[in-house]
Amino acid sequence: MLPTVTENRKHGALMKKYPDMEHEDPNAITLAPYVTGELLWRFTKKGEFEFACLIPGHHEAGMHGRIIVK
Repeated sequence: MLPTVTENRKHGALMKKYPDMEHEDPNAITLAPYVTGELLWRFTKKGEFEFACLIPGHHEAGMHGRIIVK
């Protein structure tokens, strides 16, 4: 996912409740283990965003990072 940090927290809580939910969001990509992929994003506003894996336990294991757009 590539939303704001707050949006990631809300969606992460929802993922814990429904771990098998499927996504078709334009700001997300789902990959199988050991598969690489690419998400190309054009930022249109300033702010702090977070890329993260919201599968339960993945964010906590370090699968996230921040992007700051000035």
